[in-house]
Amino acid sequence: MEIIISSACKSLTGSLGRGFGYSIQQQRNGFYSKRNSKGIIPPDGHWRFIVLCAELAKNGLHVTDIRISWFELQSALKEAHHFVAAQVVHDNYWKKDQTTYNAADIINLKNTFGL
Repeated sequence: MEIIISSACKSLTGSLGRGFGYSIQQQRNGFYSKRNSKGIIPPDGHWRFIVLCAELAKNGLHVTDIRISWFELQSALKEAHHFVAAQVVHDNYWKKDQTTYNAADIINLKNTFGL
């Protein structure tokens, strides 16, 4: 998942909190989520990290948007046992409706399925 930071923010790396199992890492061409190689990662950790980043983007202070592929989103939803939402993401891809998701899409998905 790519994390797009605001122009007022030079860098945003590291953990956004405990219990996700994911952090933000800077690479040459931007900022991306990274699964921690050590420690326990809860089944819904990836999904909760995606939602947190989307909510940060909604506030617009440090993060302006996120960009996540349908496959990563579907995998995170399956890991969190949100199978109906995962199937909708899968179906949207196969119908060629949506291959990537942004922060607004994630918030909408969360609200639509009560996740």
